[in-house]
Amino acid sequence: MHRCDALGSRAMLSLDIQLKRGRFERQVRIEDSARVVALVGPSGAGKTTVLNAIAGLVKPRAGRIEVDGRVLFDRARGIDLPAYRRRVGYVFQDARLFPHLDVRGNLLYGRHAAPGAGPRFELDAVVALLGIEALLPRRTANLSGGEAQRVAIGRSLLSQPAILLFDEPLSALDQARREELIPYLQRVRDEVRLPMLYVSHHPDEVRRLTGAVHRLD
Repeated sequence: MHRCDALGSRAMLSLDIQLKRGRFERQVRIEDSARVVALVGPSGAGKTTVLNAIAGLVKPRAGRIEVDGRVLFDRARGIDLPAYRRRVGYVFQDARLFPHLDVRGNLLYGRHAAPGAGPRFELDAVVALLGIEALLPRRTANLSGGEAQRVAIGRSLLSQPAILLFDEPLSALDQARREELIPYLQRVRDEVRLPMLYVSHHPDEVRRLTGAVHRLD
């Protein structure tokens, strides 16, 4: 049996950044060794902006971002890795799959984005982890919301990430589809040794999936 397993005994997310976009300004500090860290707070508190800063899509005014001992951003030292070198797997509210590709094609898109960058996540292991073997030949338009999100998670893993970011991945699903997807997210949490930052508005979801909570008010 193939395993989806990255090296490292403890995942660590360490950031202390100053964010400013228009009239929005916030200082965010997170220092946590939990495998899955929840980021919660009201709309407009800056949760997605924090994820985008880690991914290299938003540049902090100052501060430092470190993932599992690897510095992604340090304003004082002049370090600002471009997004394609940060090895970030990003799962959005909507799956954002490519409609011109079948499920297999979506999974394989970007799988060579980080050649030689540590342990590899293999297609067969990711497919087994997420229970999507039967979906491989299907077109994305024929997937349910929960199925599409499983494919999106698989695509993120196959990009060989050093961290997974989840921006409310269940928010677009009805309750039945949410309950269908949560066990797969728990499997990813338990079997994939990567730090993860998880944004959600739902306390039950946070309780079932994450190991620590940081609140933005």
